Amino acid sequence: MKKVILLTTLFTTAALFSFAQDAREEFKFVVKGGATASNVYDSEGEEFDANMRLGYTVGAGIDIPIGTYLGIHPEVLITQKGFKGSGSFLGAGYSYKKTTTFLEVPILVALKPSEFFSIVAGPQFAYLLSERNEFDAGIGIDQEQQFENDNIRKNILGFVGGVNLNFNHVTVGGRVGFDFQNNKGDGTSDTPRYKNTWGQLTIGYRFF
Repeated sequence: MKKVILLTTLFTTAALFSFAQDAREEFKFVVKGGATASNVYDSEGEEFDANMRLGYTVGAGIDIPIGTYLGIHPEVLITQKGFKGSGSFLGAGYSYKKTTTFLEVPILVALKPSEFFSIVAGPQFAYLLSERNEFDAGIGIDQEQQFENDNIRKNILGFVGGVNLNFNHVTVGGRVGFDFQNNKGDGTSDTPRYKNTWGQLTIGYRFF
């Protein structure tokens, strides 16, 4: 009888401990996907008008807890960005659409005031995987070819921040971000100078 009571007590204690364990203290693997609304801006005041475009983001990450209230969230994402723009090139007006695909690696610090809500922010490294340009200037194919072959920066450092809403295994996130560096490489490019800015809405599944 004593053995039965002892075993019952041990199992009950283990169950209560498991139930009481805070999800913020657990290591997690996350897969996610969603939409990205992107645009560009020129921090040096060049006259260049652009409009937002919609794209996608997919990827995965890990949640490394540092105690209960802090964590590190490195991720690897594939994100489509771009814009619609207009301006002047070689003295003539043009319209321009750009679609870019980036490999992004944000390294985020997470502040976790509760199991259901967290704030994330940190630097992001992005590498340009591909780009598609649609250029209409009405001044001939030579100018278009020069425009597309400009010296464009492929490695870009930026910053992202946002919030996550966590519902057990499901997490919903909203973020905004911007580039620290512009797109013009060593400065010899004829392409309009700009930096990317974007907002993202994602839904993910957490394994823990």
